[in-house]
Amino acid sequence: MNDKRLYDTAMNQGRSMVYKLLSSLFAKELDHQLLKELTASQAQAFLAQLASDPLFIQDIATLNSVLNSTLNNVNTDHALLELAADYCGLFLVGTKHSASPYASLYLKENAPNKDVLLFGEQHQQMQTYLQQSQLTVQSEFPEPADHIAVILAYVAHQACASDDKTQLAFINQYLNAWLGSFTDKVTSLDTGKFYAALAHLTQTWVASDCEGLAADQ
Repeated sequence: MNDKRLYDTAMNQGRSMVYKLLSSLFAKELDHQLLKELTASQAQAFLAQLASDPLFIQDIATLNSVLNSTLNNVNTDHALLELAADYCGLFLVGTKHSASPYASLYLKENAPNKDVLLFGEQHQQMQTYLQQSQLTVQSEFPEPADHIAVILAYVAHQACASDDKTQLAFINQYLNAWLGSFTDKVTSLDTGKFYAALAHLTQTWVASDCEGLAADQ
């Protein structure tokens, strides 16, 4: 049996932090508390370190620009409401003008039966993974388990608990299989810049992370 402590390295802890950050930004609207955390010196130092990679510099610059303009806005509450409206329009309203954050609604394109429902097969599969790892979706997050925030949080857990082969297989099946379509949707619909940059950063990070996992095998 593999000792999970073998995977709890500084590099994997760093990878886990990135996945946790991305998960938190997809999980809910940006509020005062999250804005304060993201603009604090510790978070800014972490983002600066991540932005040292040319792959991520533009998206992080865009995120920081929005965060700082929101923080320094004369009416921060109004600026946060505008971001919340963007979040709601993109991820909470189930119309053709929204970018659903659920894996099942993208993976259904490759399924024989395209009448896929929320809390369906992908949700059940993710629930099984969560239960096997003794994890649960928090009660204040009443979303199906195939929500992108849940999947990213699970990958963050895996980073320090599973071998590279297991992580890569999971990411390819549950993220890479639909993340490109999701990012295209967000980019085409986001009237602001924040969530388009977040989606693109997520796609770029996941692709880069997979390259690293594959190279280490």
